[in-house]
Parts: sequence; C-alpha cells; structure tokens
Amino acid sequence: MKKTLFLLSILFFSLQSFTQTSTIKGLVTDKSTGEPLPFTNVLLFNDSGQVSSATTDFDGKYFFKKLDSGIYRIEIKFIGYEPQVIKGIQVHSGRIAVLNIKMLTSSIEMATYEVAEYSIPLISMDNSVSYNQVRGSRSYAKNYYAEGKNENIRNRENYDGVKEGQYKDVKTDALSTFSIDVDRASYSNIRRFITDGTKPPKEAVRIEEMINYFSYDYPQTTTEHPFSITTEYTECPWNNKHKLVHIGIQGKEIDMGEAPANNLVFLIDVSGSMSSPNKLGLLKKGLYLLIDNLRNEDKVAIVVYAGSAGLVLPSTSGKHKDEIKDVIESLESGGSTAGSKGIKLAYQVAKKQFIENGNNRVILATDGDFNVGISSEDKLVELIEEKREDNIFLSVFGFGTGNLQDSKMEKLADKGNGNYSYIDNILEAKKVLVTELGGTLIAIAKDVKIQTEFNPRLVKSYRLIGYENRHLENEDFNDDKKDAGELGSGHTVTALYEIVPADSKEELAQVDSLKYQSLMNQNEDTFSDEILTVKFRYKKPKETESVLLSTILYNKEVAFVESSNNCQFAASVAAFGMLLRKSKYKGDNSYESVIKMAKNAKGEDDEGYRSEFIRMVQMAELL
Repeated sequence: MKKTLFLLSILFFSLQSFTQTSTIKGLVTDKSTGEPLPFTNVLLFNDSGQVSSATTDFDGKYFFKKLDSGIYRIEIKFIGYEPQVIKGIQVHSGRIAVLNIKMLTSSIEMATYEVAEYSIPLISMDNSVSYNQVRGSRSYAKNYYAEGKNENIRNRENYDGVKEGQYKDVKTDALSTFSIDVDRASYSNIRRFITDGTKPPKEAVRIEEMINYFSYDYPQTTTEHPFSITTEYTECPWNNKHKLVHIGIQGKEIDMGEAPANNLVFLIDVSGSMSSPNKLGLLKKGLYLLIDNLRNEDKVAIVVYAGSAGLVLPSTSGKHKDEIKDVIESLESGGSTAGSKGIKLAYQVAKKQFIENGNNRVILATDGDFNVGISSEDKLVELIEEKREDNIFLSVFGFGTGNLQDSKMEKLADKGNGNYSYIDNILEAKKVLVTELGGTLIAIAKDVKIQTEFNPRLVKSYRLIGYENRHLENEDFNDDKKDAGELGSGHTVTALYEIVPADSKEELAQVDSLKYQSLMNQNEDTFSDEILTVKFRYKKPKETESVLLSTILYNKEVAFVESSNNCQFAASVAAFGMLLRKSKYKGDNSYESVIKMAKNAKGEDDEGYRSEFIRMVQMAELL
C-alpha cells in the first residue's frame, strides 16, 4: 500500500511539473505561394525581455519548448520578406500555442497570423480547442526595423579598408601571387546587415570570402596530394570584351570518425560586451552542437576572460558531454576584456595537453573587443605568431552586432594558422560547428600559396577578383618562411581572374613602355596555346618544407552558359560583391543579372544556401 501511494505521489508531482511548462510552435510560409520558408530566424521574447531563438526546418516548422506561462512576443526576420513582430501571445500552463505565420514580400499589404491553442493531453484524450486571431501590420514591422539601424551602435564596428585590385599589364607584371583564403566571415556578416534592412559598408565586403562561403562540386583528389585542382576559361558575364578564368581547389574529405584526436581549448569572451542573446547566448547554443559531436578520445578545456582570465574547465574527455555543457551553461558576462591574458592561458593549456599527431587547436569566441592588456592589432598578431610555433592552430568565431571588431579577428585567425567565421544565427553555428566540422577543426595543408603566370601572347592584362588582403610578393612564393593560408578537410577554395585578351584595343593605365622587354621572345611561338600556368605550394600540417604543384590552362574557351555550375555560381557571387562595393569594374552587372546567373547555376542545393543567396540579392535590390 505504501509503495502504491509513493508511486502515485511521484506521478502526481510529475504531472504537476509537466503542466507547468508550455510550448509555442508553428509553420512559416510565403503568403502568396503557401510554400514553407526554411532557415527563417524566429526570436521569442518573454515579458521580462529574455530571448530564445529558433530556426525553421526544411518544412518551415519551428518550436519553443519548456516555456513558463505568460505573455510572449515573436520577432521574425527573413531575407526578401518584411520583418514581422507578433505581440500579446498568451500561453497557459500545460498548453501548446500554435502560431502559423504567413510572410509577405516587401509591400504595404496587411500581414495575417493564425493562432490556435489546445491542451496537452495528460490522461484524457479529449482536448478543448480555441482559436484567436492576432494581427500584425507593416507599420509595426517597420518600427522594429528602424530599431536595428541605430547608428550609435553601428559606428563601433571596425573594418579594414580594402583597395580594390587593379588590372596588371602582363608585359610588365606577368605574375600574380596570393595566399588562399577559406574564411567565410564576410558573407555571413553581409547577410546579417541585409537581413537587418541595410546594406553593409563596402569595407565589410571581401569578395573572396563571399565566394568561398559556398561549397562547389570539384572532384576529390586522386593523387598523394591533399587537394585537387580545377581550371576553366570562359566569357566574362559582365563585360563581353573580357574573359574569365576560374580556379578551384577541393580539399580531401576526412571521415571525422577516423580523424586524429582533438585537443581543443575554447577561449570564451565573457566580458560585458558579450551580454546580448546574439553573442554569449548564441555562442552557448553553438558550442552545445559541437560538444554533441565529440568522441571519447577528444579533449576539451574552457578558458574564459573578462577583466582577467581563468581556467573554468580543465582538459576533459569528450565522453563527459554533460559536464562540459554544464560549465558552458554556467557562463555569464560582465566586466572589461583582457583578451591577451586569455590567449596566453589558452595556448598554455593547449600546449600542456598537446597530442602528438593530433589536432591541437584554440577556438576563440568573441565580438573582438580587447581593452585590457595587449589590445593593438599589431601586438596581438605578434603574440599569435609566437604561439603558432608550437603547432597549435587558432580558429576565431565572431558574434554579435554593434561592436564587431572584424579586422582584428581576421588578422588573428590568419596569423594563427586557422580560419575566421562570423556566426549570425543558430543555423550558421550548425554549418560551422557540425556540417563543416572537419574543415573547421582539421587542417590538411598549411601555407598554401598560388602563383599564376600569364602568357602575354594571349593575355593583355588581368585582375584578380578579391584576395586584396591576401596579396603576396612574387618572391614570397618560394620562401617557406612566409606564412600563407590553411586548407581544412573538405574545404573548397575558388579564385576568379578577369582578363583582357591580347588582341583587345582597350586602353589601360600603364607606365611608359619598357626599352628591352619587346626584344624578348619576339619570334618565339612556343606556348602559343597556353593562357596561363598556375603553380601551388603547400606544406603538410606538421612539416616545414613545401611541395610544388603546377597546371596549365589552355586556350579552350567555352561560352559562359556552357561553363560549369561551379564557375557560373562563383561568378554570380563575385558580381554581387562588386555591386555591394560599388566597384568601378562591375561592368554590366545588375541585381537582375546576378539573380539570373545564380538561378541558372543553383544546382541541387540540398542545404538551401544558394537559394538563400538568391533571396538575399533580391532583398539587397529592394534596399
């Protein structure tokens, strides 16, 4: 009898506890077509202003669970659609509020929301159903939109000025040398600006990072080298008098189950500037995703920094996921930002736990604000360059708005033999920390350099699109002491050259003619069918001597519409970047032509990133 009463009491309190939480869920669709809208950002605020975030799945569905009863509001932003705010959503203990949202493209039409509430079945299957209508208007969405354009906040963000690459005369400057770039931060940062209803500053637009945000269908390597090389020669879609050269690199895919053990040190900024939900709150959710993918042989330590730095989690096996998550959950923000102290401590912990033949990496998560101790970019870069000699790589994840120190974070990642990503929503966190985890964590080649030599018989001048801050001196190509970019497992790298054919009548700005250059090879017919030779140098992650590869691009032009989807889509992204930068070389580019190119080259697009790009271009045109 006592045992029965005890079990009944447990059931009673369990049901009582269960009925104290509620759920909000629903479907987000395009009002005009009824099609679901995947990857939509949905923010939920309670009456205290606390926020939770969700992203719709491929079917346009979202949900928030374990909510206290009360009054909530939802804010929704999606590229190409009006931002919407729904207020006064009342949820009761033990109930589900169903909020189906029909999104409007930019128009003055009234937005309609359909809300239903029904009880969660506990014992009885007889549920009472009631329906309420909640209406939101364009004017309210417009007010919310304006809140995100506070110039006092925007002005604290910091970007390096980038001088656009110029045309080079092949007769006097036939070599183009640069470091590869697998950073993707610029693209997701641009997406954040456009989603918030404003175009990004042109300094935030790094075209190579936009292009390399996307994966391309390049072949896997069939040689002993860790990457394959693809080249194409086609028409330039924005200038019919020019040609386009497309170079693609595909990094070797490594099965994460067979990857070397990871020694990871999370270096987390918990200063006051990280207090908002899209900073520390989003970071926590992203790290939970990464932790779920750790193996028993992987190790994780957590170092935090604010006014000072401290070790809050000693190196811990990946099998203790709950313990690691508990430490992450307990993190709170406050104080100033002693970033340099945190960097030193993180590298110290990583070195102490160093795994021979493993992946040893510090992961810095911050908005980039360093205001205690070493804070200048040059001094921080020196510190990182010193630490990388211990074969410990650095990844940098940027978060938040209003205070983003983009320039500083990009330099730290570049000099730390790592990559830089900007995480603007939970879906981006999943992309970086789950879908592309191998590329984020596992370097398959370091100090990867590209040097292209153009044939003056076929090329009058050329321009590398993007990569302005990855430029190397020509002599740096053969200097193994010169740092360059790293390539991660499965990463793709794409570069585009716009070239002026040798028979073009186009006048180019140039210096006076050289006296002796015309005497060289004036009767030489060798190499007359070669557009260029492109050479690659790389080092294996643990080695100090480079390996040299080369390939020749022959004069076999194809029409742009017959070029690969890889080439066409990369060109559409480059064209969009030129529009955002207001490039003097944008030629016949327009938002309409970019959208057309991207749609023609969208391909299968299983993860929806190319479709999202098209919507973003459409939104930018409206702005």
